[in-house]
Amino acid sequence: MLSAFRSALTTPDLRKKILFTLGIIAVYRLGCSIPSPGVSYPNIQECLEQVEQSDSSSIYSLINLFSGGALLQLSIFALGIMPYITASIIVQLLTVVIPRFEQLKKEGSSGQNKLTQYTRYLTIALAVLQATGIVALADRGQLFTNCSLPVIPESNIFTLSVIVIVMTAGTAVIMWLGEQVGERGIGNGMSLLIFTSIAARIPAEGANILQNGGLVFAGVCFFGLAIIASVVFVEQGQRRIPVQYAKRMVGRRMYGGTSTYLPLKVNQAGVIPVIFGSSLLYLPDLISRLAGTTGGGFQQFVQTYLVDQSSWVHITLYIALIIFFTYFYVGITFNPEERADEMKKFGGFIPGIRPGRPTAEYLQFVLSRITLPGSLYLGIIAVLPNFFLGITGSGQNQNFPFGGTAVLIMVGVGLDTVKQIESQLMQRKYDGFLR
Repeated sequence: MLSAFRSALTTPDLRKKILFTLGIIAVYRLGCSIPSPGVSYPNIQECLEQVEQSDSSSIYSLINLFSGGALLQLSIFALGIMPYITASIIVQLLTVVIPRFEQLKKEGSSGQNKLTQYTRYLTIALAVLQATGIVALADRGQLFTNCSLPVIPESNIFTLSVIVIVMTAGTAVIMWLGEQVGERGIGNGMSLLIFTSIAARIPAEGANILQNGGLVFAGVCFFGLAIIASVVFVEQGQRRIPVQYAKRMVGRRMYGGTSTYLPLKVNQAGVIPVIFGSSLLYLPDLISRLAGTTGGGFQQFVQTYLVDQSSWVHITLYIALIIFFTYFYVGITFNPEERADEMKKFGGFIPGIRPGRPTAEYLQFVLSRITLPGSLYLGIIAVLPNFFLGITGSGQNQNFPFGGTAVLIMVGVGLDTVKQIESQLMQRKYDGFLR
């Protein structure tokens, strides 16, 4: 891997792409540290210190993770890339429900451009909603627990509206930056921005762990490396179903007669089920805070069993939601009948399985057998940091640097970026049969 990076830096055009990507990342991190107009920066820093000392939980810890800590600072990039991720997931799910979206998906690049346009519009709408909710919580003093300092000193309609507009515009700028990386840089722009946000929080969380002693820090680092190695092993794991293509004559030429395979990954759903499960678990606390209900049976149940991430109710419900959404998302994104029809259309078949419906049933059977260990793997990795809340110095498992959503995203983005760099190098330095 190091030799690939060294070769990429010595190639002029690849070096320009890498430097351009690093420049976009620097602009993104700069925007994450600039506070929105009307926000008291000293008061926010004081509230953040009180929250860290009291180990209070935050209902927006997942968004704060994806924004690299910019959310709780109410910066211009406070929302991060989370609205775009949510909009992309919604549009992808709607392609199964709405026939118009399904037709656009089959039209190729023109249809994909139209879906991308819809995703942008939905991203702006979700950004307005999320910014309004965050500003409302900050105005009421409910964004930071156990902190009475006014985050927004002049809480009039004009100031609150300006903050919402600035945060929404920041989301649009982040979306544009990600697209620029995809067009002129290296790697997936949106994924790299998320990777950067998560990596920016690792030094602070590592310092919190180091306060508990050097032996604990060394143990956590060793355990974290073991988790990363296991995640890489599972993420690379796949079931390769052999596919044989029959020979056919087109004009005077013979086509087909090749053997290939259909790869089915163990983790077919990626990190999407973890995001869905985390969002649903934070939803009751968000509703109770926006409704302004303090005390009562519902509020006490939410704080005791759902917000407290060391609770067995929270852990069990989290794993159950991840398993459910894994099967749900895989069932939507992978259609065995369509794959069987495509194979039959181009003269492909699985040895020992008849084309058509038997092939679709076989693919469904294999997929269901693979999805179960994949969902259990996601659930275990996601809840693993819950057992280490006492030594991380943090009240949220998302902040643990070697587990949960963080390690899944970082490993996935890292592997994808390295593969893209190696493919770019292979296009320029392919030896072929000369060796």
